[in-house]
Amino acid sequence: MENQDSPVTLDQKVAISLEYDGQAAPRVSAKGTGYLAEQIIELAKEHNIPIKEDHELVSLLSQVELDQEIPEILYEAVVQVLIFAYQLSEKEIPGQPKSSQEPERHS
Repeated sequence: MENQDSPVTLDQKVAISLEYDGQAAPRVSAKGTGYLAEQIIELAKEHNIPIKEDHELVSLLSQVELDQEIPEILYEAVVQVLIFAYQLSEKEIPGQPKSSQEPERHS
């Protein structure tokens, strides 16, 4: 098993998976380097989960413990990733008001 506390270097493949339910802050649901990172990425592809490369954000998120909510200082950066992911998957963003598909009717 890989040591999760080792520093991330630029030559390593790193993957961080986030989970967001719309109720609490996003949390780190999986993370790994090397072979484990490749497996996380492969699973994401198999399940049509959008993947975004952001080396700076990955470096910061790799410091967050597994199953922990992201720190408030990373909210803005992670919001941008979530917007990207939800737009690509064409899913509703949790916690957002649902948009009406039918036009309003007036009597």
